[in-house]
Amino acid sequence: MTTDTPARLLQLLSLLQTPREWPGGELADRLGVSRRTVRRDIDRLRELGYPVQASKGADGGYRLVAGKAMPPLVLDDEEAVAIAVGLRAGAGHAVAGVDEASVRALAKLEQVLPSRLRHRVSTLQAATTPLTSGDGASIAPETLTVMASTVAGHERLRFAYRAKDGTASRRVTEPYRLVSTGRRWYLVAYDLDRDDWRTFRVDRVSEPLATGARFTPRELPTGNAADYLRQSMYGRQETYEFTVTFAAPADAVAPRLPSWLGTPEPLDANRCRLHTTTGDTVDWLAVRLAMLGVDFTVEGPEELARCVRELGDRLVRAGSA
Repeated sequence: MTTDTPARLLQLLSLLQTPREWPGGELADRLGVSRRTVRRDIDRLRELGYPVQASKGADGGYRLVAGKAMPPLVLDDEEAVAIAVGLRAGAGHAVAGVDEASVRALAKLEQVLPSRLRHRVSTLQAATTPLTSGDGASIAPETLTVMASTVAGHERLRFAYRAKDGTASRRVTEPYRLVSTGRRWYLVAYDLDRDDWRTFRVDRVSEPLATGARFTPRELPTGNAADYLRQSMYGRQETYEFTVTFAAPADAVAPRLPSWLGTPEPLDANRCRLHTTTGDTVDWLAVRLAMLGVDFTVEGPEELARCVRELGDRLVRAGSA
């Protein structure tokens, strides 16, 4: 019998988070208490914001349903390790769809993991080779979690940085946002030594340190972090415009596109068009468009259309060999 009320509530919550309906009698047996105590504990959980739904009947049942807000979860050891390993695998590689929110979740989870579970997570990840998309360099998840924590807490971040030409420097920044392009992670931050905004490739960052010094976030010169990164990258390399029409509604295509490619405009109920500027090579863009899993037509430039045709011919030959 569980006589400690907080411990009993946690045990009850853990049971209810299993997606099934629990008869009141079974919960009472599991907890070693009376059905009246179960009902009282259910009321306490509801007061804490957990949407527990009760069903009518001889025995009555309880289950946790979706609510308006996200109350705290209770995870057992195996569940916590599984989630942490998955988040670390995604964070260590710039996988499309894994953005700063995932890194913040990892930072929060690892902050409360007991040392024994952190060791298990590190051991499992070291023994696992993930299959990832893109050709970006892998990143230590700890680097991203430190950065995400300073972004969320408006805390100055100090780190060592290696430029493209190999030049090493030390930076003190006011981190603004982490941005994933689908292949790489970038940090958009205000560089205090250079008194200007900068973008940093996270795989070139080492020794990240949260300084503890708080700051009031500055306003970006233009748009959001993704827009600023796009303009910053394009200002340093050759770019070109392209236009593609997709044989699918805009709301079906948009979630498949990485943010750096822009947003498609609806043409009608079954088609949409994407017109934007990119600094990627046409070879990579052709592959990226083919990976969307949506029929499309390249309206321009001809260089991209030719590359798509060549890619299609190559895949046909590979499939018929």
